[in-house]
Amino acid sequence: MSDKAVASAEAAVAEIQDGASVMIGGFGTAGMPDQLIDALIARGVGDLTIINNNAGNGEAGVAALIREGRVKKIICSFPRQSDSHHFDAAYRAGKIELELVAQGNLAARIQAAGAGLGAIFTPTGYGTLLAEGKETREINGVHHVLEYPIHADFALIKAHKGDRWGNLVYRKTARNFGPIMAMAARTTIAQVGEIVELGALDPEVVVTPGIFVQRVVQIASATNHALAA
Repeated sequence: MSDKAVASAEAAVAEIQDGASVMIGGFGTAGMPDQLIDALIARGVGDLTIINNNAGNGEAGVAALIREGRVKKIICSFPRQSDSHHFDAAYRAGKIELELVAQGNLAARIQAAGAGLGAIFTPTGYGTLLAEGKETREINGVHHVLEYPIHADFALIKAHKGDRWGNLVYRKTARNFGPIMAMAARTTIAQVGEIVELGALDPEVVVTPGIFVQRVVQIASATNHALAA
């Protein structure tokens, strides 16, 4: 597809249906594709499985999805913090399922999906509740836990700039999970601050090649700041 640019966030998420698994980039609010999430909420879809680093902040982004009752399960590494009240309320009420994954394992399992691996062994979590019921193995004198890749139907990510082929560059810490999520989802949708002409992005600084991106939408107000974007 030579032109992956779409006119609006609403058009970008139009194919996401009830029951979908959706990876959402961001580390807290840094790199969170807020406008894509808002468009997803406006679509009215639910019963979603969300893969994200944490379980939402305040009233926006993933927190808003949980507040609106759209999430049946969340896979994350950091579900509780001072402003994760919507997740807390839903979890205590039995309205949302949590799969807790250590942060390094979360990244590694997403990377494994993107690399086409069947499974990985990692020492993280061995001997803890996170390893209960899982296969373990001693490798070079170190105990490891067998973990399986995390795939998704869709990935919603945010980048600094992109072109119509879907090549993406990021800004500082807003990069976080975006590149690996783009590789692990069947359909990747990128929100960018600017869509530039082909050839305007230096190939040496392109982080996510367009082969991993199916939709790109320009959100003029989307500025990827270093710590909050």
